[in-house]
Amino acid sequence: MIKTIFVVDDDYKIRTLLTTYLEKNNFQVKSAADGETFLQEFENEAFSIDLVILDIMLPGADGFLICKQLRERSDVPVIMLTANDDDTDRVVGLEIGADDYLAKPFNPRELLARIKAILRRVESNTAPVTGGRFYSFKGYRLDSVERHLTSPKGSSIKLSGADFQLLVLLLNHPGEILHRDFLAEKTRQRSAGPLDRYLDVQISRLRSRFSELPDLIKTVRGSGYVFSAEVQRSGTPSLAS
Repeated sequence: MIKTIFVVDDDYKIRTLLTTYLEKNNFQVKSAADGETFLQEFENEAFSIDLVILDIMLPGADGFLICKQLRERSDVPVIMLTANDDDTDRVVGLEIGADDYLAKPFNPRELLARIKAILRRVESNTAPVTGGRFYSFKGYRLDSVERHLTSPKGSSIKLSGADFQLLVLLLNHPGEILHRDFLAEKTRQRSAGPLDRYLDVQISRLRSRFSELPDLIKTVRGSGYVFSAEVQRSGTPSLAS
């Protein structure tokens, strides 16, 4: 099935370049020059959009605000484009729910590689579940089919696609030290560089979902991270203490 990419950028040349390049690589492409137009069109076509390429510097509402508003209604993957050379824009974008970032100017081949990596991740997340669809830990329950996390009090905790994938990786290896390169490879299909803060931001964002349990995801200095709680998995939605 042909995947649909939505490009949001006020630069006509970039929209044209990406549309032509992605269509040559067997994607369907929609585009908008500003965030408000994109959100209006997305409302009507949400189920047909597979990934969004979102520029930060947009007229009117910037890409950060648009990404926040998008995350309130969808977990569609988002790659943010930034013209800023430092890490500030990238970290902020990841903190508000973007799945990846790319600095301008960029090589279209690298963007294509990142698009394919994210779409492979999404497909793996929707693959048939084996071993039971429900994960239970410390009173929390994750439905890995519906991708729905419930707190011990029964409230719903929203997860982005990147949050969900990272949490499932940790839940599948409780008590094990998962090295940074392993997590980066599984979530981004590339190793974590020494200055790459993506994984740290993603871990921090996931920890914030469990604010009452600050030691649930522990840092192992110089190595990686470990999920410290006992995890039960079953085919029925029972809660673990």
